[in-house]
Amino acid sequence: MIGYYIVEFEQNGEDRAAYGEQLLKKLELRLNTKGLTERRFREFRRLYKVYPQLQSSVIQYLDSNTEIRRLVTAKSSDTINPLSTVPCNTVEPWMIPADRLFNRLSSTHLTTISEIDNPVKRAFYEMESMRGCWSARELERQIHSLYYERSGLSQNKEALSALVQQQAAQLQPKDVINTPVTLEFLGLNGRALVTEDDLEQSILDNLQNFLLEMGHGFCFEARQKRILIDGDYYFADLVFYHRILKCHIIVELKIDRFRHEYASQLNMYLNYYKSEVMQHDDNPPVGILLCTEKGDTLVKYATAGLDPNIFVQKYMIELPTEEEIKVFISKEMDMQYWPEKDQTKNGTVCQN
Repeated sequence: MIGYYIVEFEQNGEDRAAYGEQLLKKLELRLNTKGLTERRFREFRRLYKVYPQLQSSVIQYLDSNTEIRRLVTAKSSDTINPLSTVPCNTVEPWMIPADRLFNRLSSTHLTTISEIDNPVKRAFYEMESMRGCWSARELERQIHSLYYERSGLSQNKEALSALVQQQAAQLQPKDVINTPVTLEFLGLNGRALVTEDDLEQSILDNLQNFLLEMGHGFCFEARQKRILIDGDYYFADLVFYHRILKCHIIVELKIDRFRHEYASQLNMYLNYYKSEVMQHDDNPPVGILLCTEKGDTLVKYATAGLDPNIFVQKYMIELPTEEEIKVFISKEMDMQYWPEKDQTKNGTVCQN
């Protein structure tokens, strides 16, 4: 409401930056109230300009709180109907409904996200904050780690919320392993991927980013782990230990499409770790096979009967497009998290 007042009344709806900055300083001096500073006014104004659709949720909240409503009415003149002049906003399929924003995210979350200029990027962090039950600090960390740009979209953010709530016992490997894996931070392109050694070295050179991309809880243990079987040496590309799943994770890197023999090789490594490496309080090891492409049917047939903890993942060295992100957000809202449809008319939400 303060942001609304500043923009619609003090600035008359105009975006006059120079005048606006002087206005905020004068407001701070005039009000002389702890917590109401020029910086906060700037945040309030930005929040209103980014989220004017919150008007309906704000009005409903005011109507349900008689004390607040009384104070607002007492401070408002008869000619001012708070928030009544805010125009209706077009609602895109990938936009988070206003009531979800108001009821599921704190003001700190919204203030942080409102600093993002790209509306699709904002919607992405809104949804991921809700799905992952992120704290405001975790949200800031994910933004600073370029999570949107990396686009490592986890399969099951509900399980990650359980992780935040210290319910790790309910987690399964599929819940914490991201797919697809985006490795664009390696600075490689298709022609640059000459050998697995090149890919492996690039990952080690960017190990911190790789761990963030893979998901929560990965701890690096070994590269080219030597395995001796019947007098022959085999080498597992990368070995991690997952502190939440409490198991070893073996990652095999390939620079081509999935082939059935890759699954067999990884299955052999897992069986070796079960027999020779796994401790009594460890869970069974997990294998991740990273390929440039995979056919789901071939993967299904090639892994049938093998260790169920084998995951064949596609990795990408290019970012998804903005349109792909829109489709992802829309699909998640429609199919999984908000199955009920908001009452809209012609793509708009209006407050009478």
